Amino acid sequence: MKQKKDVAAFVSDEATVCQEKIKELERESQEHLEGWQRAKADFVNYKKRQEEISAEFRKFACEGIIEDFLPILDNMELALEHVPKDQKDAEWIKGIVHIKRMLEDTLKANGVEEIAVKVGDEFNPEIHEVVEVRKSESQKSKVGKIIRRGYRLNGKIIRVARILV
Repeated sequence: MKQKKDVAAFVSDEATVCQEKIKELERESQEHLEGWQRAKADFVNYKKRQEEISAEFRKFACEGIIEDFLPILDNMELALEHVPKDQKDAEWIKGIVHIKRMLEDTLKANGVEEIAVKVGDEFNPEIHEVVEVRKSESQKSKVGKIIRRGYRLNGKIIRVARILV
């Protein structure tokens, strides 16, 4: 009978040890699962951040090239302003106008937009650069003449407009 009690006690002790081991393994398993879930969530957030950074990079990657084309557009506009009246309808002038329009359309397709500035607008230092001030009591802080147009690339100002006030 003593042997049965010893066996029963041994089995009971072993069962207790096994249950404790099972609880410990379940706790470890839960910790590993939670760690894996956190790592997965961190990775998903990392991927989202990288996609946002990549999209932002693509959005402004061509900024330098566009800034190089703006003076060409400026010079085309200046050239067209100085065409003699008797040459306005000449085919070569129409060709230059067409090329200028193509350049503008290409810039627009790549996210470039002109900053709207008109003579008489209030001076705004965020979008205007004053190159000369002509004081007049009635025209204080007003755009008097546009010297060079300003542009935005996908909402970011890449070149302010040069004006006379």
